[in-house]
Amino acid sequence: MINVAIIGCAKIAHLHAKAILQIPELNFKAVWSRTPESAQKFVDEYGVKSYATIPEMIKAENIQMAVICTAHPYHADPAIQAMEAGAHVLIEKPLASTLQDCDRIIEAAHRTGRKTGVISQRRWYQPIVRMKKAIDEGKIGTPALGTIQMLGWRDRSYFESDAWRGSWELEGGGVLVNQSPHQLDLLQWLMGDIDEVFGYWSNINHPYIEVEDTAVALIRFRNGGLGNILVSNSQKPGIYGKVHIHGSNGATVGAQPEGGAMFIAGKTTIAEAPKLDLWTVPGEEHLMEDWNKADSDEFHSVDAMTWYFKQQLEDFKDAIVNDSQPLVTAEEGRKTVELFTAIYRSQRDGKPVKFPLQPEINRDDIDGRLTK
Repeated sequence: MINVAIIGCAKIAHLHAKAILQIPELNFKAVWSRTPESAQKFVDEYGVKSYATIPEMIKAENIQMAVICTAHPYHADPAIQAMEAGAHVLIEKPLASTLQDCDRIIEAAHRTGRKTGVISQRRWYQPIVRMKKAIDEGKIGTPALGTIQMLGWRDRSYFESDAWRGSWELEGGGVLVNQSPHQLDLLQWLMGDIDEVFGYWSNINHPYIEVEDTAVALIRFRNGGLGNILVSNSQKPGIYGKVHIHGSNGATVGAQPEGGAMFIAGKTTIAEAPKLDLWTVPGEEHLMEDWNKADSDEFHSVDAMTWYFKQQLEDFKDAIVNDSQPLVTAEEGRKTVELFTAIYRSQRDGKPVKFPLQPEINRDDIDGRLTK
């Protein structure tokens, strides 16, 4: 049995708690939150203990695995405290809101010998698994052109549901930091490392928040491939998310991980099953319909709200037990932060941004972001 604690008791933490309870080898023991009221809800609902400090909780309950669910700019300190007290940490996306905090987390993991992971549960979506397998097997040649689109919607009530939403300082950014890290992660996972990014961001129709609701970018990958990003929270009621990878041999694999109204933790359910929406691998074109039916049947046979969290929690649990690396390490999570940071810096500086990126220190902005 692996004793587990949740750090940060926001809406998304409830999905993690429910997923933890589905895994026999995990023993949900305790929570810590900056707000005692939210911690008490977990005590009442899940029968766990609440603690005043993270080190006390880790040591008193012999916690081996901590799931970090605090707001994005507040991932680093709790994660480091948990690692220094002896726990491995799995961190909600994104790894952090700045590269400096990413590097602090990674340094602490190396120093303490603890394992780290970042929530990217869409890597376990069956259509995405099919895409990754086809690319790894060379069925599209070299990945040559990758595109992601995420057209969603967030209304005023969403931003007013938590005090930290919509603020550079408290949220760290808008659609790039909060809603699109899953798509950014998939693009890099499928296409490979990035060489250069040129991007813009804007606030189209949310004048009551500081941060961006829309961003676009062009990418040159190290393998010579090209990429395009379009992510937005400005389309009512929220339409879809797509990732397409076009290969050097002319074949394409593509999926729609999100469809219908976009998922909002604590407010909505997942609207549609993820599906393949483009598949031109020679000799396999006719298989897409059957695959989508099988994937949809599987999706509707489980609790989709927790099933994919469960897959990643099990992967992280196995990494602890087997002393191996989880699928999505902190280093993998840093790549997503590096990408959205490059887009912020590109707009600020009016030029492409070369990779790799290092943290900017002793500036008035937040690692490329404007402040008010």
